[in-house]
Amino acid sequence: MLVDSHCHLDTLDAEGELDAVVARARAAGVGTLVTICTKLSQFEAVRAIAERFEDVYCSVGVHPHEAAEEGPSGPERLIALAAHHKVVGIGETGLDYFYEHSPRPRQQVSFRAHIQAARQTGLPLIVHSRDADADTIEILREEHADGAYPGVIHCFTAGPELAAAALELGLYISLAGIVTFKNAEALRDIVRQVPLDRLLVETDSPYLAPVPLRGKPNEPAYVVHVAKTLAELKEIGTGELTRITTDNFHRLFTKAQRPAESQ
Repeated sequence: MLVDSHCHLDTLDAEGELDAVVARARAAGVGTLVTICTKLSQFEAVRAIAERFEDVYCSVGVHPHEAAEEGPSGPERLIALAAHHKVVGIGETGLDYFYEHSPRPRQQVSFRAHIQAARQTGLPLIVHSRDADADTIEILREEHADGAYPGVIHCFTAGPELAAAALELGLYISLAGIVTFKNAEALRDIVRQVPLDRLLVETDSPYLAPVPLRGKPNEPAYVVHVAKTLAELKEIGTGELTRITTDNFHRLFTKAQRPAESQ
């Protein structure tokens, strides 16, 4: 079964559609979902969703957009909240120089605090990077020099330099609906070079609905379209792509149980 390694179920819950959304994901063959925390002030609501569904897990973290208001200066609170059995990752964190809703120095401090939390807990770092390739690479490498940590570049849309650096550091690369877009050939060229054992799939829902559903609200069931495109790029069957990316997910997100293990 597929894994949607990155979605925002709290947004969907606010619209009163969450039970139906999760049911549709299960019907589409999605066995595990990770709902992502973007503000510590909303963590309890995100965690409650993970507690509500056996096959849903969550992360703890502060999106770079929120770094000015909520970004941690150190890892302590992240580590404490990550002790919950449903928390399987640290983030999302990183750098966003496209919108710059938070000053770059605050984003960088928060990013490093999340990396330190990932290193100390052993939970994977969930990295957002937009228009910030050089600084993302620099921080990832500097922190790695202080000790390795697991992680994934989520919704990868960056250049080949960040892809190469992430792979060099042992990180994974996750693809969302953008890889299906007609104008994303440069991204598809990068994906063709990424080893199969480093790929994950996600929706980042409710954003970035894949082709053929562009313009509609995204949801976890639609990760099947991302998987289909990746299988075509890798010239393998969708079933094999599903097996590989699910194995990759569980190798990285070690706290998440496979559905068969939780029965």
